[in-house]
Amino acid sequence: MKTMVSDANSKISMPSSSHSKILTLPTILTLGRVAAIPLLVATFYMDGWQGTAITTTVFTAAAVTDWLDGFIARKMKLKSTFGAFLDPVADKLMVASTLVLLCTRPLKVALLGQAPWLLIIPSITIIGREITMSALREWAASQSSKLLEAVGVNNLGKWKTATQMIALTTLLATRDCSGGGAAILVYLGVVLLYIAAGLAIWSFVIYMTKISKVLLR
Repeated sequence: MKTMVSDANSKISMPSSSHSKILTLPTILTLGRVAAIPLLVATFYMDGWQGTAITTTVFTAAAVTDWLDGFIARKMKLKSTFGAFLDPVADKLMVASTLVLLCTRPLKVALLGQAPWLLIIPSITIIGREITMSALREWAASQSSKLLEAVGVNNLGKWKTATQMIALTTLLATRDCSGGGAAILVYLGVVLLYIAAGLAIWSFVIYMTKISKVLLR
């Protein structure tokens, strides 16, 4: 009888346990990044330094919470399946939205005003790589654990993420500036974005090499 009561109590408590895992603090921070995207879009088209400041602050806060939610999940052991799914989705949505926004409004420097495609090339490269990697990881997960391990995040991918975050923050912060010093920062942001795109391609080649080795065994 005690066993039956114990089993019944455990079954009753399961939904609340599952519910708490979905609503962990890291997951709430991740959901906050997704919810911040409309604010990023709205403030991006505001004229003046106020809009630039708010947009940059929103993106910077999103970048900080990207690191913070992972740190909290590891330290407090609050990892969840839903959080693991949502975290990369939130990152890709924020980065893709920012890249599209920057491409729709050319930065106020002479070179990019005359050749806006200079910003479009790395943007398409980064977004295309992210879409392809998402599909690749989904396919690998449906095949075998070895394939899934082959497409796990590596250090090169982390460097790519860090570089593109710095590049996008720089470009957002200087998009309404036309002074000489600010123009140098804009060019620096563009160069960093090309470096991020190069790292994206490089890491993709490494992933494909690992997948090939697994498939050819």
